[in-house]
Amino acid sequence: MFDPGAVRVAAVPNGWHNDDLPELGADISFEQMLSEMALAGYAGTELGSFYPTDAGTLKRALDLRGLSASGAWVSTYFASHGGAYESTLDDFRSQLPFFAAIGLRDVYVAEVTAAVHQLPVPALANRPVFDGAQWSAMVRGLGEMGRIARDHGLRVHYHHHTGTAVQDNDDVDRLMAGTAPDEVALLLDTAHITVGGGDALRLVKDHADRIGHVHLKQVREPVLTRMRTAGLSFWDALREGIFTVPGDPEGMLDIEAVLGVLAGAGYEGWLAVEAEQDPATANPLEYFRNARAWLREVAGV
Repeated sequence: MFDPGAVRVAAVPNGWHNDDLPELGADISFEQMLSEMALAGYAGTELGSFYPTDAGTLKRALDLRGLSASGAWVSTYFASHGGAYESTLDDFRSQLPFFAAIGLRDVYVAEVTAAVHQLPVPALANRPVFDGAQWSAMVRGLGEMGRIARDHGLRVHYHHHTGTAVQDNDDVDRLMAGTAPDEVALLLDTAHITVGGGDALRLVKDHADRIGHVHLKQVREPVLTRMRTAGLSFWDALREGIFTVPGDPEGMLDIEAVLGVLAGAGYEGWLAVEAEQDPATANPLEYFRNARAWLREVAGV
């Protein structure tokens, strides 16, 4: 069990409206999302690209519902050419006042140079593989971003992601070995490490001391099998329902065991529940309420 005073539970809005596949939930307002998250018992929300970009508007909406901003995604292009390294850092600096105004502390980043998760191609067969120079540029850029964040009271967490150059255990091992703990923490995503060919339980055992943010979601094994054998794109896998919330009996992962290792290691921070389902067929309020109840039962938070 976790220390309830050290761990908070957030909801990721892509169970309502998906950033990677915007056709899913396009008709759902951000006010409805926030209200249903609060109704389901969550303390925070991660940001979505469809949330207000005016800090005052967003902060008022969060405060009205008793929610905090738990995290925000930032794409990086350190391994790209043509000035992308510096523009990535400049774009990050430009977002710092917004993050401060809404009280956000955790930023999670993913290197998306040559990423295929937003392309209509087989995601697993076409994942990018960086050469030595690209890998070095990514590591150098993440360290620089981490130092900028630290100077502004933020923390950078690396998000391994399907269809990118960092998606399995070996990739994460290499990234953690090449970055400094006080500059780059790790975001554990139980589903993405699995879909990318890795193992979530091994990841948390190997890197519990670096994990500062957690995305909890389940994987439906029949869709994952089709993704591997039929060459589904990430979009197609989402449409077929590859992901669901923790606690869903249709899931293949032993998330309770992952949580046990995290709790034993004294994890402190956000546990963010995620689903990436089509809200037209998987009611977000129902699924996220069930997941919240499951977490209280198995993890004490």
